[in-house]
Amino acid sequence: MTHPRTRADGFDADVVVVGSGFGGAASALRLTEAGHQVLVLEKGRRLSDDDLLKARRDPRGYLWAPAAGMRGFFWQRIFRHMAIIGGTGVGGGSIVWAGVLLEPGEDFYTAPAMRRLGVDWRAELAPHLARAGRMLGRVRSPHRGPMDEHLEAAARSMGAESTYGPVPLAIHFGREGVREPDPFFGGEGPERTGCRLCGECLLGCPYGSKNQLTRNYLHLAERYGAEIRAEQEVHSIAPLPDGGYLLRTRHPWRRGAGEQEVRARKVVLAAGVLGTVELLHRCRDELGTLPHVSPLLGRGVRTNSEALTAILQPPGADLSRGPTISSDFHPDERTHTTQNRYIGGWHMRLQLGPLVDDERPGRRARRTLGRILARPDAQARLVGARGFLRRLTVLTTMQHHDSELALDLRRSPVRPWRRVLRSRLTEGVRPPSYLPVANAVTRAFAEASGGRPLNLLGESVGGLSVTAHILGGAVMGPDAATGVVDADHEVHGHPGLYVMDASVIPANLGVNPSLTITALAERFAARFPAAAGDAVRREPIDARPASRLSLEEV
Repeated sequence: MTHPRTRADGFDADVVVVGSGFGGAASALRLTEAGHQVLVLEKGRRLSDDDLLKARRDPRGYLWAPAAGMRGFFWQRIFRHMAIIGGTGVGGGSIVWAGVLLEPGEDFYTAPAMRRLGVDWRAELAPHLARAGRMLGRVRSPHRGPMDEHLEAAARSMGAESTYGPVPLAIHFGREGVREPDPFFGGEGPERTGCRLCGECLLGCPYGSKNQLTRNYLHLAERYGAEIRAEQEVHSIAPLPDGGYLLRTRHPWRRGAGEQEVRARKVVLAAGVLGTVELLHRCRDELGTLPHVSPLLGRGVRTNSEALTAILQPPGADLSRGPTISSDFHPDERTHTTQNRYIGGWHMRLQLGPLVDDERPGRRARRTLGRILARPDAQARLVGARGFLRRLTVLTTMQHHDSELALDLRRSPVRPWRRVLRSRLTEGVRPPSYLPVANAVTRAFAEASGGRPLNLLGESVGGLSVTAHILGGAVMGPDAATGVVDADHEVHGHPGLYVMDASVIPANLGVNPSLTITALAERFAARFPAAAGDAVRREPIDARPASRLSLEEV
């Protein structure tokens, strides 16, 4: 099935944006304001508040595995060297995002891959970081509970108390549980509700408190004329003879629904690292429709060099009240740690085990399994613990440590008739599955709180780098020999085709990447070719501070 053309020029839109996460949402709004007719194609569903509430009770409404009948939004993909978690749906990763808005450090700006682009990135990104922070409602967390106190005690014991503090968040705190008119965009945005401090940010927020993209960039883009089509999976992009691109889409689970065609003058890929890299690989290597894409496609993939650890408090403890993440500290100058409330993370019961130190992955796996086999009763008590999620603290420790993998399109080991993305080591440093400082922070937290320190079994037994912060794969570079896109995000060799998501980032951020991706999208849209002369433009909307805790004070 093909949508009928409604424009005299034969195009469905001036710009098609593939994906509705941070890069796609900000691009859609700003290009719509600039006078372009914008169409957003999103593989996942448009989720209502009722859908998000249902996900708390029904795994089929929470997990995204459409071929298995699970049509929620949370997914996890396991590769040979890493495991990646994320969200699919209108709003992309912001659905399962904890709302943390941190700026990159000096190491990012001075990385060789950033410097060779010939751009003063610190100066260029500064105004866009500020605007992105305002648009996403960036404020310091006003909440402090027992979990935050334990993290501060851990920082004190490690000699880093001066670095401890509340994190900047994209949450409308307001008056707890009280609904009010739009506090951000002068009435242009939706009504909002003050944060209930339920700790459920990672399940999607059905209460109107978390500033996920459906409540700012995407809401405003649709209000100003952009169209968002959900449940549209793009599987092919091909240049048209007279300019522009033809995209072929299909429904992600209704295989009898037929194929649709969409024509656009320009295309912005914002499908996330895995979605964008896989689509470009298929178009270049299988379909042959984008033959000039750089041979560096799939290279420079990074995991933010992080480790996930946990602490389980004794029975009766309740650390759940608050936003998912509310405080952080820096154990040393290259390391950053945040705490996480994991309300709704029922799957964590089976993913945790004893805390074990060892630099060698194989030996660490054997030692971990040996500990479990020696004390199966302790593991059983962990898995069956009452009040498990109320008692659990998850720590995310990230480092400014450069590492690299490649993602290639190769035959599946399970279904050899199909080619899939598979990870491969390169000459770079492998992303870590063990950070000694992460275990040290976990022990300090456990000693301060009286809890039991734990490792993630995917890291300690599987040797995987587990991340929600995947970067790279279609990185920026001055030419096709050094990158997939240029500093304006245009794909080398394919004019009018752009990439605007985390896959373009060529260096480790060392912090949660959502603010940086959004700022890059603001910069990208500001430099995008102008709309036709008779296009209707509007002044770009900016947010008013929602409270005295404005960006300038963060």
